[in-house]
Amino acid sequence: MKKLLLTVFLLAIVTSLQAQIKPVVKKDEKVKQKTKTIDGVELGERSDKSTSNKNIKNEDVKISDYKIISHENDTTYVDTTLTIQKEYKYNYLRKDYFELLPFNNTGQTFNTLSYNFENTRLMPHFGFSAKHFNYHEIEDVNYYYVPTPLTELMFKTVFEQGQLLDAFFTTNVSKQLNLSIAYKGLRTLGKYQHILTSSGNFRFTTNYKTKNNRYRARAHIYMQDILNEENGGITDEDIINFESGAEDFLDRKIFDPNFEDAQSDLRGKRFYLEHSYDLIKKKDSISHNTLSIGNVISFEDKYYHFTQDNQSDLFGESFRNSNLSDRVTLEDFFVQASARYSNNAIGDISFNVDYNNYNYGYDAISILNGQTIANRLKGNVISVGGSYKKEFNKFKIDGKIGVNISGDFDGNFLLANAEYNLNEDISLKASLNSNSRSPNYNYLLYQSDYTNFNWQNNFDNIETQQLAFHITSDKWVNISFDYTTINNYTYFQQSASDKVVITPIQSDQIINYFRVKASKDVKYKKFTLNNTVMYQNVVDGEGVLNVPQLITRNTLYYSDHFFKKALYLQTGIIFQYFSEYNMNAYNSLIGEFQVQNQVELGGFPRLDFFVNAKVQQTRIFLKAEHFNSAFTGYDFYSAPNYPYRDFVIRFGLVWNFFL
Repeated sequence: MKKLLLTVFLLAIVTSLQAQIKPVVKKDEKVKQKTKTIDGVELGERSDKSTSNKNIKNEDVKISDYKIISHENDTTYVDTTLTIQKEYKYNYLRKDYFELLPFNNTGQTFNTLSYNFENTRLMPHFGFSAKHFNYHEIEDVNYYYVPTPLTELMFKTVFEQGQLLDAFFTTNVSKQLNLSIAYKGLRTLGKYQHILTSSGNFRFTTNYKTKNNRYRARAHIYMQDILNEENGGITDEDIINFESGAEDFLDRKIFDPNFEDAQSDLRGKRFYLEHSYDLIKKKDSISHNTLSIGNVISFEDKYYHFTQDNQSDLFGESFRNSNLSDRVTLEDFFVQASARYSNNAIGDISFNVDYNNYNYGYDAISILNGQTIANRLKGNVISVGGSYKKEFNKFKIDGKIGVNISGDFDGNFLLANAEYNLNEDISLKASLNSNSRSPNYNYLLYQSDYTNFNWQNNFDNIETQQLAFHITSDKWVNISFDYTTINNYTYFQQSASDKVVITPIQSDQIINYFRVKASKDVKYKKFTLNNTVMYQNVVDGEGVLNVPQLITRNTLYYSDHFFKKALYLQTGIIFQYFSEYNMNAYNSLIGEFQVQNQVELGGFPRLDFFVNAKVQQTRIFLKAEHFNSAFTGYDFYSAPNYPYRDFVIRFGLVWNFFL
């Protein structure tokens, strides 16, 4: 919280110092194109009606001058419009929750309703995936270029004694150098006993280029901490009381959870530098012949820590009865050297050599039932890779490839994309991805004060092949389809006879999994029906990979300008539903979800009523969430023993300052 207050205070100082200069973004005449918000989230169409900023005096500055550059160097610009996509992404993660199911309190984990297995990673992940939804990776970092200082403040109410605030500021010291600083802080007590959440994401970025654009560099520093009080969910005996809807139990603090003395903590810090130099620079816009060399250096240090005052029968027997503590660390050092050649006729070709040094594990070895469990997995991996990109009028192709050539971890990947613009409205895209890599570190080695949670495994690589197709058309419909085959799928399995026993399993089945997703807006005058529907099925591997067959979201809303177009309003109802299935169970000890095939959950509707408004650069959000909870039955869960959210009214805003 101190970091949060300090960040807001610094932003206020900078704002006051810059207040004498008030250039404002000039509206782009008759502009309609897809864009992103300041955090890089994809949006719908923007128009000249919703982008006007009448208080801005500098007519030489346009909204498109405020640029956002992704990790992959895709450039978009700041958007202050109000669209239905803004409603979907106004949340803790600032992303669309269509394929995620949040837990009761903001900042807890999410159950995953659908999976995308496209992957270009060669090394294992840290693991503890249930704790990483709000953990920003290298690929999530954006860089900026702005003609004048820019600030964004995002605020949203939470559950019981707390708030969510994301404060961001960026400025160009010169045309060559940009700096940005931001902090997203959350603290909320929650409706149930002992589910307090507290998280902080501090981020600093900079990017620089010389005047002749021959040398370019960008870097970032990320400090992240995600703390959750854990209670194990409500007891099996209390499920009847919850589902009864009895008035005495509508106060959720009455429920006694499985325990009230545990917490989990994920922390990480990362230092990243990427720079390149053009040995041969293109002479003009006609002659495109470039040769450049590049280098990436990254160091990341993270740990996961679970503590509990007393042993709980929910996890079984333990080595000691009190002061239980499981702490695991990962140090990851990465260096890449690359060369890139670009030519009009040939296209863009790059080649890279990577070095990765990893050190994962615990402070001491463990001996259980005569078996010695090591305390460390550490070593070095050398890999090589390359990429290719070329455009032929309406046709575009690109691809990446990588393979580990030395070290303890084998791995390889291939990603190929082909895109064709049939006309101004219809775009076709096909993708092929093949990946082979080791399971996450916590599948390979885990130590705990609980005896059931100690293992060391020598699993084979998980091998995935995914074929995907996308049809994009604003006039007709957007459709995506992907088919994935998985060998050696690795997961955590809950025992059918004993919920206490959790085991990492590598399946010997070949899993075949496909998804079809369609989205379409139907408009009539000032009313719009926004529809997104997904059908998915696990052809082979049911009981290993569990997903609901149907997910749907349908939003009927009204949009219009009021008060001589000083206010833009959107209001409507969101309907969300997914079919019943064997929903994964959450295990707070290991920070993971585990497969269970005993209880089917889901099949409950969720209705939200919202009123959103835009005044100049301020977007105001008001929502009555899950207002049908009292009359459609109390059978809603985010995971077994973890009830979903009751009816609640929340509000907040997103405010941009163009100084």
